[in-house]
Amino acid sequence: MRRLLPLFTLVPLVALSADTPAAEKESRVYEMRTYYATPGKLDALNARFKNHTVKLFEKHGLTNVGYFVPLDNKDNKLVYFISAPSKDARDKSFKAFGADPDWKKAAADSEKDGKLITKIESRFLTETDYSPLLKIEKSKDDRVFELRTYIATKNNLGNLNDRFKNHTLKLFEKYGMTNVVYWNVLKDQKDADNLLVYLLAHKSKDAGLKSFDEFRKDAAWLAARKASEEKGGGSLTEAKGGVVSEYLKPTDYSPLK
Repeated sequence: MRRLLPLFTLVPLVALSADTPAAEKESRVYEMRTYYATPGKLDALNARFKNHTVKLFEKHGLTNVGYFVPLDNKDNKLVYFISAPSKDARDKSFKAFGADPDWKKAAADSEKDGKLITKIESRFLTETDYSPLLKIEKSKDDRVFELRTYIATKNNLGNLNDRFKNHTLKLFEKYGMTNVVYWNVLKDQKDADNLLVYLLAHKSKDAGLKSFDEFRKDAAWLAARKASEEKGGGSLTEAKGGVVSEYLKPTDYSPLK
């Protein structure tokens, strides 16, 4: 007789699986958190996450997605993503995490010689309807990730999403880029009406830059861009700061690599 696995071994796979009900996918919230480390304290901050924080997040129901530092890390940043079944669930879990005696001890011990962080930024995100299924996995080969943030012009977020859905993702794949995940900002949050945030993966930064150079010259892309801008009444992204790219490398403790 075939031995059945205990039910508890299957449950953790459900949240981000392909069989997750649509309603649950729509309610799942992702949080992008950016920490600016005190000069000289980035290694200590990473050590605290690796040895304490990620385990405590999981303990309190938060899913660790990915932890990254910029390739050109002039600002001593740590950028990471966690997720929860809903915004309410995230808030409840984060409150429990903050009150956990193990976290309080880890924080106090790590800050005996001073604070590790000067500033924290947080943004709540939801997957777009065209985003690939986010696979939290480690690639067999080393790769870098590219975090791209687009600010849509007024009333053009829908047109921007349509262009990605119908054209851009396929063309990215054509030129060797891996579509990892696409997000919009959670409703009722700041920038919910104009922001697209997504992650690509490349073999290297040079490979990513080369892929984008080839993509931008593609006839199909040029036609799609022209048609979308005619429909939207001009550029779909703001002229100043409308497209921001940052290349990231995963930390050694990142689930997504």
